[in-house]
Amino acid sequence: MIQMSKERCPWCGSDPLYQRYHDDEWGVPVHDDRTWFEFLLLEGAQAGLSWITILRKREAYREAFAGFDPEKVVRFNAGDVERLMANPGIIRNRLKIESAISNARAFLDLQAERGSFDAYSWDWVDGQPIINHFERMEQVPAVTPLSEKISKDMKKRGFRFVGPTIVYAHMQATGMVNDHLTGCPRWLEVQQESSP
Repeated sequence: MIQMSKERCPWCGSDPLYQRYHDDEWGVPVHDDRTWFEFLLLEGAQAGLSWITILRKREAYREAFAGFDPEKVVRFNAGDVERLMANPGIIRNRLKIESAISNARAFLDLQAERGSFDAYSWDWVDGQPIINHFERMEQVPAVTPLSEKISKDMKKRGFRFVGPTIVYAHMQATGMVNDHLTGCPRWLEVQQESSP
């Protein structure tokens, strides 16, 4: 974990797991399709819940969903759904579980069409993270016109649990947008780490 001399973004509080996620992952540009699928699955599971709840269950999700391999998840059947519904390590919501499986199909279809989910995602921002300059948490939006556009396109392609709020959280997590507060050391560090 990165040693912080300044104040982190306040949303991660004092929980070491949350702080580690903030320091090491949140806002760092993703370019690996397996990681894109992982975040897509976890963001969908998070709908209506806190992100720390999902972070605490992340390893159980990794095990339950074949290491976040969409080619394996797409082959899950009704028996797998029942197995997952009985798994106390994950959120046992049938709609979310079924959407993870159907999202694997939409994900693979998109890969086949565009070459990678990474290419599809970064095309929305012309290949460069959007760098915001927010000083306070209340300035950070939950939804943007771009997240609404992406949400609409993903729904049209068969993705579920991809409303504009979930899509914006996904954009933040995967570094499509840098929403670290400007007073947080990670705001500048993430930009430097993602420079060619």
